[in-house]
Amino acid sequence: MRSHHVPAVTADNLKPIIEAHIDGATIVYTDEGATSKGLGRLFEKHESVNHSIGEYVRGDAHTNTIEGYFSILKRGIHGVYHHVSQQHLKRYLAEFDFRYNERAALGVNDQARADRLIRGIVGKRLMYKDSCVA
Repeated sequence: MRSHHVPAVTADNLKPIIEAHIDGATIVYTDEGATSKGLGRLFEKHESVNHSIGEYVRGDAHTNTIEGYFSILKRGIHGVYHHVSQQHLKRYLAEFDFRYNERAALGVNDQARADRLIRGIVGKRLMYKDSCVA
């Protein structure tokens, strides 16, 4: 999982993010949203499901994986943090991306997760004053 804060979601501002982070040989599954129109030209295969007619899976095409991630993210924000400012949203997204990518369902145990977390901070120093908008 790799999340990005996009203030206004449009096909035009999503396309550069998608092209930069997703390999063209990827199989992409989406819903019928307007922002996913034209993805078939960017990827080897693109299929969508039409939620508005009650279709949630067609063959291998579904959006259950991303909906599961959003569910975890929303529960975390509303249940733990209660509020997330736009200024710091990217940091919360990074935290939940890490949690999702290093979860037990992918075979990552607590020790391996802690090791990866510690390795990820080597050489980095976050100063609060540097992260604040003046």
